[in-house]
Amino acid sequence: MRTRVKVCGITRAEDARAAAHAGADAIGLVFYPPSPRYLSTERAVELRDALPPFIQAVALFVNPDAAQVAQVLQRVRPAMLQFHGEETPEFCAQFGAPFVKACRVRPGVDALEYLRPFSRAAAWLFDSYVPEYGGVGETFDWSLLPVTRERPVILSGGLSRENVAEAVRRLRPWGVDVSSGVESAKGIKDAAKIAAFIEEVRNADV
Repeated sequence: MRTRVKVCGITRAEDARAAAHAGADAIGLVFYPPSPRYLSTERAVELRDALPPFIQAVALFVNPDAAQVAQVLQRVRPAMLQFHGEETPEFCAQFGAPFVKACRVRPGVDALEYLRPFSRAAAWLFDSYVPEYGGVGETFDWSLLPVTRERPVILSGGLSRENVAEAVRRLRPWGVDVSSGVESAKGIKDAAKIAAFIEEVRNADV
């Protein structure tokens, strides 16, 4: 099985194109205002329009209100939503769009118990627990990742070209999600790092 790759926190059209040309399946557009990778809807539309065919745009939120999500859906038309906060299953499902639900993994938290109410999610994403909600390059203890076939699993949190091949070989996730691990600065992606990251994923698949 080929591991899917999403490059998250895209802020420039050239980075969106670099991700697509390197073989990424999707890019992530961040609609969380405190993030250094935050986008306005107008800027997000520009990035979506920079994508070649068959590459998905995913809209990422952290504890949004319904009006914000509805506006992004109407104007940006992402292929999928991704929720990283404390949203409820009912909130995530109300928009009639495919969605991914994230769980920030840490000792003492039963990730499956947290995620099972999100049975309508297209996938469950496992991320590092950090106060500022991701994109800081910290991994989590992969031994805490639950073994589940209930939903496709996406691995995130501190992935880079140095560790992604080991992660794919050990955990065999459906997909991997990278942000800071392919950056030269916050929100600025490095085309060579993106290409190297995806090459490591493909090597691990073989």
